[in-house]
Amino acid sequence: MNAKRFVRMFLVLICSLGWTTAGAQNILTIRSAQDFEQAITSLQTRIETHGYKVTHVQRCDAGLQSLGYGTDLYRVVFFGKLEEVRHLSTSYSELIPFLPLKIAVFAEGEQTIISALNPSSLGKFYANAELRIQFKRWENDLRSILGGMQQSAVKFAAGTFTSADAD
Repeated sequence: MNAKRFVRMFLVLICSLGWTTAGAQNILTIRSAQDFEQAITSLQTRIETHGYKVTHVQRCDAGLQSLGYGTDLYRVVFFGKLEEVRHLSTSYSELIPFLPLKIAVFAEGEQTIISALNPSSLGKFYANAELRIQFKRWENDLRSILGGMQQSAVKFAAGTFTSADAD
């Protein structure tokens, strides 16, 4: 999948889930005072300390620029646990577009914004108890990862959390 198509799909997914219910925390977002490169390195370390493996870091710069966005610092970090991804891909093939997990990282001025789809928001679409437990586990891990990334954090937008909410 080319970068332009991936960026479009990611943005459509984020936006569509953001419209599903008012007040729900569909997107987890923090601002970090770390510069972009520090934030990427720090994020990868935090992901790995939570037992996940970073599988790929996708540059989205060219795709975004072709869509008219003026950033050259935009990455999507893909990560997961191999056996977990294999099991879920086999047992619940409809989850494949959401696997592995993804976190978007982009620079905005002097800050770095780090954002991910809240996996628990997928629970609205799946009644299966195993999946709801898995989504909640991922949410807890993402909150911990993102909470640890906050340095001089500020509340970013409605539906996000502050460092007091992490862990």
